[in-house]
Amino acid sequence: MPDLLNVCSDFGNTLARPRDTTRPVVLVGFKRQGNLGLGYLASTLRARGYPVEILDFEDPYEKIRDAVLRAQPVLVGFSLIFQFYIFRFEELMRHLRADGVSAHFTMGGHFPSLSHEHALELAPQLDSVVRFEGELTLLELVDCLTTGQDWRSIQGIAYRQSNYIVATPMRALVHDLDELPYPDRAIQPHIILGRPVMQMLASRGCARTCSFCSIHMFYRSAPGKVVRTRRPAEIACEMKMLHEERGISLFLFQDDDFPVFGPAWHRWTREFLAELYRQDLPGRILWKINARADAIDPELFAEMRDAGMYLVYMGLESGSEEGLVTLNKSITVQQNIRAVDSLKKLGILFDFGFMLLDPSSTFESILENVAFLRRIVGDGYMAAEFCRMIPYDGTPIKDQLAQQGRLRGDICHPDYDFLDPHLYDFYVAVNEMLNITGWIHGLQALSPQLKYAWSEFAVIERLFPSVPDVQAYKQTLRRITRQSNEVLFEVVEDLVYAFIEDRKPKYSQDALREECRVFVENLLDARNEYVLRNRSYFLKDLGVEVPQPA
Repeated sequence: MPDLLNVCSDFGNTLARPRDTTRPVVLVGFKRQGNLGLGYLASTLRARGYPVEILDFEDPYEKIRDAVLRAQPVLVGFSLIFQFYIFRFEELMRHLRADGVSAHFTMGGHFPSLSHEHALELAPQLDSVVRFEGELTLLELVDCLTTGQDWRSIQGIAYRQSNYIVATPMRALVHDLDELPYPDRAIQPHIILGRPVMQMLASRGCARTCSFCSIHMFYRSAPGKVVRTRRPAEIACEMKMLHEERGISLFLFQDDDFPVFGPAWHRWTREFLAELYRQDLPGRILWKINARADAIDPELFAEMRDAGMYLVYMGLESGSEEGLVTLNKSITVQQNIRAVDSLKKLGILFDFGFMLLDPSSTFESILENVAFLRRIVGDGYMAAEFCRMIPYDGTPIKDQLAQQGRLRGDICHPDYDFLDPHLYDFYVAVNEMLNITGWIHGLQALSPQLKYAWSEFAVIERLFPSVPDVQAYKQTLRRITRQSNEVLFEVVEDLVYAFIEDRKPKYSQDALREECRVFVENLLDARNEYVLRNRSYFLKDLGVEVPQPA
């Protein structure tokens, strides 16, 4: 078996490789949420002298086309975050080819990495796929293209050859994340009450094996250590640099599973907290993490809260023991509840992922899930949201459903049969009811706006100490959230019993739409009134001189 330390690609060893940096590279992907994947690819290429332009996939085609034609790049790389967009990416590539773009086209991301044959089949304009972690593979690919070397022999790619697909030996995962340069962040940060927000990364990989998730499959399919952490001092230095140079006050860690589980990662986290204090950041910044419920340790999380952690996102996923087994969460309902109770006791805001329906669902398990949601957020601590489990490419549960003959749909609309055929009609009914009435899905829907209001409130509470009436505003938010959650729970429960009892549901779409409208109106009125009434306090805490009345 090869020594992984020797096969791991070393960024430092790429310095002496021949290259011609006169032609740029163009990267295309989603930029709205601060795409760190694109950022690391861009900074790695720039560190070796290549000009790089990052284009927003959501821009009009003409803008993307003109930028690519103007750049005349050696390569255009497409970052496919969500497999549902494969046909839109294919359409973009087709139009670029028709408009005379002859550059090498490559694509990276979870779907093309795990399903490279499918990706190359669905997007015939692609010359290659960069599989798994792409920084070093993309750099070598560009080096080969610019110097006329045979790029088909490098590790970590797939391509067409005649009538079949070739996948070269996989490149090892990056062993030392701190060798990579800080990611490009050529974006305008999102602002919450004057405080800029930026994404961060402390680690890569996930040690868990949830059946519905492609993330752990992405990191387990290539050789190398699955979970790697950056050095705490490096992270704190990057945060301080962003705070001082760009005024960033809010950091959203995008780690799939922030390293807080078990003694070794407890030590790592405490070292990270010590580095934050060493850089004098607590009290000046806030930060959010993603963590499993079984990793919520009250003592450690109290220390993290005091050092600026204000929000924890947990993938709770199910309130049914059978659902948790189906999803291979390796956790119990009671552990989920204990984590929620601990965060509430610590006064830490939490958000969560939840699947009302999964392949093992029954009407009884749906009622269990509603009861669980009522238990954790029936008090209005956070807005309730839920979805249905989707069988993504590369996941164990997709393979299992295929073996059972239950897999349905296509790459953009993956689907499956429920064990009870009536559940599909229920899913359609609840989905239509909540989508049409604007409750859960969409940026303007009620639940996302409530979640944003709570995140904003946490920022007010922690970073704007002079603003008065914080607790009164909190109680208003709590009341609106509690009441709207209860209506949501009642709607779902009523639909369940309507199917069981073969009757019409009590709620009509028109009535629910009106209730939703009133909740949104009350929320926005309360939020806007509070912020406007205390505008001078916010400006004062931001260091903005407040004009005095004449």
